[in-house]
Amino acid sequence: MNYILNNIPDRTLKPRQKGLTMVMDKGLSIRGVEDFLEVAGPHTDIVKLGWATSYVTPNLENKLKIYKDAGIPTYFGGTLFEAFIIRGQFEDYRRVLDKYGMQHAEVSDGSITIPHDEKCEYIRKLSEQVTVISEVGSKDAAKILAPYKWIALMKAEIEAGSWKVIAEARESGNVGIYRDSGEVRQGLIDEILTQIPEETIIWEAPQKAQQVWFIKLIGTNINLGNIAPADVIPVETLRIGLRSDTFDHFLNMNQA
Repeated sequence: MNYILNNIPDRTLKPRQKGLTMVMDKGLSIRGVEDFLEVAGPHTDIVKLGWATSYVTPNLENKLKIYKDAGIPTYFGGTLFEAFIIRGQFEDYRRVLDKYGMQHAEVSDGSITIPHDEKCEYIRKLSEQVTVISEVGSKDAAKILAPYKWIALMKAEIEAGSWKVIAEARESGNVGIYRDSGEVRQGLIDEILTQIPEETIIWEAPQKAQQVWFIKLIGTNINLGNIAPADVIPVETLRIGLRSDTFDHFLNMNQA
């Protein structure tokens, strides 16, 4: 940091297993990536190239290399995985991962219906090739999963080989673990945390109020996802109590 302040909660160090900030890249240019990394690279743990944007992104290999050279892992959004699956092209998807040297992959079923045993089999197969991040929850706001279902799905996917499970919210933050207003489904979160270790979950939280809520619930080193590039520095200040929303939360606390 640039100067000394007392009573700042301790952040885990990179490469970290908890306290992750997952950033959503929805189409940054090469120059945009360079500018982003100059400022936010130290606070970014992993970058998702949102949904299937990698299919239409110019200079994809060069863009991925910039992230790699900066020590920032990347992966393609789960919607791309689903696009391959619904077309019967799973092996083609695996070849795409190899072609671009991807070390992570997302397995999701937010846009299509995949029997869960089949989804877990995809996780098992891909985990032999890459580090798998799987996503639980639907992008359809009309599909509401009961808490016990969230728990069962997350447990099964972790057992199948997922490194982390993502709690779905989309980039808008108004489905899955949130109501359509963006309000957190607090009872759902409380239930999930009785059964699933918090360090294994990445909570998609694109809105500031959602980030604040989760930081106050779990602490500085919560895993947050779908963070916009321009919000990485603001999120880091929220994590350590240097923004008004969490200013009082960590004072006189030794929060790890």
